[in-house]
Amino acid sequence: IEMGEERGSPGLKEFCTTHRHLFDADVFIASDGPRIQPDKPTIFMGSRGVFNFTMRLDVHEGGHHSGNWGGLLTNPGVVMAHAIASMVDRNGKILVEGWRSTEMPDSVRAAIAKLDVGGGENAPTMNPNWGEPDMTPAERVFASNTFEIRAFETGNPGSPANAIPPSAVVFGHLRYVVGTDPDQLMPMLRAHLDKHGFNAIDIIGDRSPMYATRLDPNHPWAKWVVASLAKTHGEEIAVIPNLGGSLPNDVFADDLGLPTIWVPHSYAGCSQHAPNEHILEGTTRSALRLMTGLWWDLGVGETPDG
Repeated sequence: IEMGEERGSPGLKEFCTTHRHLFDADVFIASDGPRIQPDKPTIFMGSRGVFNFTMRLDVHEGGHHSGNWGGLLTNPGVVMAHAIASMVDRNGKILVEGWRSTEMPDSVRAAIAKLDVGGGENAPTMNPNWGEPDMTPAERVFASNTFEIRAFETGNPGSPANAIPPSAVVFGHLRYVVGTDPDQLMPMLRAHLDKHGFNAIDIIGDRSPMYATRLDPNHPWAKWVVASLAKTHGEEIAVIPNLGGSLPNDVFADDLGLPTIWVPHSYAGCSQHAPNEHILEGTTRSALRLMTGLWWDLGVGETPDG
């Protein structure tokens, strides 16, 4: 049971590397995340990476009366808004050179083509025009990089004053798929901002991003788990090459060199990280059946590694 995942799983990588001999295995099987639909058993074999960063612009000391100084002083909120607009268009298409995903293997495309994304009851309504163009909704969340603004502050939103604020700060992140190098994200952003005249904006990148991982859907262990779950469920299950969210899966996939299979038992409308976070009784009963069948089949021994 790993309790620090929301804080970057401190110590997990070092622990697994130091005690690698304790983790010799044929496969890594775990549970986290939502099913593609509440009533559709699902597996995923990796996760998108996530890179958090901060953009900050300081232009003068303290706030200044907008009647006396409006038109004379730079408004950092306005400048920052234009910087954001240069990075992503009004429909969510990424504009920073090098930040968009570039590859989608045929096996990944084929698996994603079968997916019908949605959160079930309580889920928000999707915008069909948001995100990268010429992609299906499933491709956008499972095979595409996405840029998000997590927070944007200038002035005092809790008590707005008729003043020009001294600074503006943006907290953003990029969810990214395999093929994107997180070590190049900040240099690419710096080059983009400088090119568009935003040299004064300071950027600070995350020191410990979560890295993207993805097991090929045609991997023998992936096909074995799919067959086991489908046998117990009685019909086809959903196969997601990688979760849209992020996990420290690179520790298991890259550092330990294991094929990684995740079997989620929640659903996207569960109010995760919010009030009234919950599970569904029907989905939970299904999960108990599926995992019992999976462990039984593992015990039988007819696995890819014998």
